[in-house]
Amino acid sequence: MISSRSRAKAKPILLGIAADHGGFELKQYLFGMLRAAGQNVKDFGDRKRHPKDDYPDFVVPLARAVACGQIHRGVAICGSGVGASIAANKVAGVRACLIHEAFSAHQGVEDDNLNLICLGGLVVGHATAWELVQIFLAARFSGAERHLRRLSKVAELERNASNEIP
Repeated sequence: MISSRSRAKAKPILLGIAADHGGFELKQYLFGMLRAAGQNVKDFGDRKRHPKDDYPDFVVPLARAVACGQIHRGVAICGSGVGASIAANKVAGVRACLIHEAFSAHQGVEDDNLNLICLGGLVVGHATAWELVQIFLAARFSGAERHLRRLSKVAELERNASNEIP
């Protein structure tokens, strides 16, 4: 959890947040909460609710910013969170996951170096989403050898990605 005590000591990290119409309301809420907690947050949109917008238009630019290190961690939101997760994971270097409970919010970072959390704006309530984002941001990658080995295998899959069906 981001407390006023830890907020004063911790250097804010640059975060990115993005959502389509299905996640717009939750994005606006989380953006405000993150700013109030002293976090440096970049809004990748959408900045107005547009019922016909598409999650890849906002999630992919966020994912690219995370992959190249411009953004330390990201929060992507669509109606269910599934589409945001699928789109974000198409960008090499992004480790995104749909999260709806606390254990995965920290374990995903600790073991799998999760760098982008996906939420369902029509699935998760505001209070739960805020708790999950705080847990995600507070977690740190363990760097354990077994986790590094596994992530190396995932990176190899990304390098050798092919559109050919075996």
